[in-house]
Amino acid sequence: MTLSFRLTGFCSTLMLVVAVGCGEKNPVKEISAAQSGVEVRDTLVDSADLPTLHWNQWRGGSIDGVVEDREVATNWGESQNVRWKLDVPGRGHGSPIVVGDVVYLATAINDKQQQLVLAYDRKTGDQRWRREVHAGQFPSQRSIHNKSTNANGTIACDGQRLYIGFLNNDKVMVSALGLDGEIVWQKEAGLFVSKFGYAVSPILYKSLVIVAADNMGGGYITAMDGQTGEIAWRVARGNISSYSSPTVANVGGRDQLLISGCDAVTSYDPATGKQLWRTECISEATCGTIVSTDNLLFASGGYPDKETVCLSAAGEILWSNRTKIYEPSMVLLGDELIGVSDDGVANCWSVTDGKQVWRKRLGGNFSASPIVCNDTVYVSDLSGNTHVFKSVDGEFQSIATNQVGTDCYASPAVADTEIYLRVGVGSGDDRTENLVCIKTASPAI
Repeated sequence: MTLSFRLTGFCSTLMLVVAVGCGEKNPVKEISAAQSGVEVRDTLVDSADLPTLHWNQWRGGSIDGVVEDREVATNWGESQNVRWKLDVPGRGHGSPIVVGDVVYLATAINDKQQQLVLAYDRKTGDQRWRREVHAGQFPSQRSIHNKSTNANGTIACDGQRLYIGFLNNDKVMVSALGLDGEIVWQKEAGLFVSKFGYAVSPILYKSLVIVAADNMGGGYITAMDGQTGEIAWRVARGNISSYSSPTVANVGGRDQLLISGCDAVTSYDPATGKQLWRTECISEATCGTIVSTDNLLFASGGYPDKETVCLSAAGEILWSNRTKIYEPSMVLLGDELIGVSDDGVANCWSVTDGKQVWRKRLGGNFSASPIVCNDTVYVSDLSGNTHVFKSVDGEFQSIATNQVGTDCYASPAVADTEIYLRVGVGSGDDRTENLVCIKTASPAI
């Protein structure tokens, strides 16, 4: 996910930031890879015993929202091309993931103070199991933004275990569950002082589960062994509240753990946590996840400053502009970069020089991040519309606008020829959530 809430009203809390955020409340105890002795292993190997990892973490397996070309729907509605639709208890902004023949989802029920992981049958939508991960010890309501939830993160799965991080008892607690829903381990990644809530999704790198937790009490990134939960390394990141999930990408011929926020884009060695480089840019608070090519990377945000930036694999700024793509992450479409702003403006830039190819107002407001399939962009807005469009010969080309539900904070997942959407229905105290499976009824694009 992207962070699924905006920092509107941020200026009214600026004095609180100055008063509270000027020094660490919780000094971070750093742990080096050498100190931990945790071995980093290659675990994601082909095996007949492992289920297919269709869409196994935030923004898919490559953490960039790009889907291999396949036959997927471009048109749907409440009763059109819907395979099934089911009620989801509670509320959350984490995206669904799809592994094998099961859809997994994290959610939170506020009145009972329950944080849950749910499993549904892909074919029928029937619930397979429901597991309570935490009961009680929710953060105070005043420390959660009114657009946020207590289940903002997307689950990650390595084919053997499910991993999820929740803010609970003023800590980021990471849990591993078996595919049957049984809890394998639960570990504290670190303490967390919440200003607007915890928004980050865990990501996978070889045998590690990596979580970021930028917060005003003392931020950090922690890597844990997926099998045991033992901390492999932990690095401190200062005391600024920011909301981006990290990514791991091979850029410039080496694996890099990349994250924006805290007034910079920073690169780490994902196996050890060693900082590779840090480039000051964008702003103190960002929400989106970085996207990259083989030798370029792109980031945007934030608060209080705004900037979209292209950096080299070594962190050199190659081009930038004053556009802010805040909550939604961006996506690459061939040699073009697509970013949809919170207030509904789609931007298209050339990746090589940053030249704006086109700019189109979609209307509405956005929290969800776009995906790309068949050179076609899919992105949902906060009115439940999913906008489907292309970039053709330097121009914006609308394909369809499809509505299911009355809002959509979560980003879509794709498995085979199906799209999975988490949407809201209704408003206020009467709002509920649905998980929807969109089927294909037309030839491939």
